[in-house]
Amino acid sequence: MGNLERRILGRTGLSVTTLGFGAMDLGEPPAANEISDDEAGNVLNAVLDAGINFIDTAVCYGSSEARIGRSISHRRNEFVLATKCGCLPGKPMGTPHVHTAANIRAGVEHSLRAMRTDHIDIAQFHHSLTRNAWEAEGAMAELVKMKQQGKLRFIGVSGILPNLQEQIDSGLFDVFQVPYSAVQREHEAVIAKASTAGGGIIIRGGVARGAPTNWDKRYYMLTGEQMRNRWDEAGLDEILDGMSRIEFMVRFTISLPELDTTIIGTRNLHHLRENLAAAQKGPLPDVLISDAKRRLAKAGSQSVG
Repeated sequence: MGNLERRILGRTGLSVTTLGFGAMDLGEPPAANEISDDEAGNVLNAVLDAGINFIDTAVCYGSSEARIGRSISHRRNEFVLATKCGCLPGKPMGTPHVHTAANIRAGVEHSLRAMRTDHIDIAQFHHSLTRNAWEAEGAMAELVKMKQQGKLRFIGVSGILPNLQEQIDSGLFDVFQVPYSAVQREHEAVIAKASTAGGGIIIRGGVARGAPTNWDKRYYMLTGEQMRNRWDEAGLDEILDGMSRIEFMVRFTISLPELDTTIIGTRNLHHLRENLAAAQKGPLPDVLISDAKRRLAKAGSQSVG
């Protein structure tokens, strides 16, 4: 296979492949379906063998972090490692997050041990916090302290509107992880603002394979059914010209100029190869992007704010 395009992750200066890997699917219920340690190891090594150099996980993704440590810690110099904090170590996904200084430190230390590394490249708040929430009990101050101690290199947030505006304006975040896809373009303008401010842009949900249903619906964390409806209403099947839907979605996402990497997870090696093949074809032609955006806007998928 050909090489993957690389982009610079904002002010971090890190060079990352436009296709990254989201490791939630390598955890265990309730974060993901059952998968064995050996299967997870095969996927992780295939990711690195393919040249993907960005891996994103979280404390609450079950055994995801431990499997990263077990399977590829000996290849640590081959990838940029991002995880998320605020989760309670040892508790399943869905457990309320705690943003005290003590829990932030406990989460990062847990990640370091589980992934068998002496540093995390990017530690991200898992929730789209307000300034008050990251200041009230010392969460941000603790991340800054651990950055000074060399336990992490950069600070990020998994953000959505409306709090994303405040997060950008604070100047405290090096990286923003934001939902975006062809059928979920609401954050397009604020992504551009974050990038212009020097933030690295990580896109999640780029192929729209489902989405959380318990976040702020005002800002379009859509259900899978809502996404499918937008696709159908936009008539995107009419303009695929031989492409699969997955290829279109991947290439539409990496066509976003401000994107640095998009994290797409899978436990299936065939799906991994499909994603790679699509990403290696690069962004869609400008004329196709324009036609798709025109159609999608009529179906309700457009930038807000």
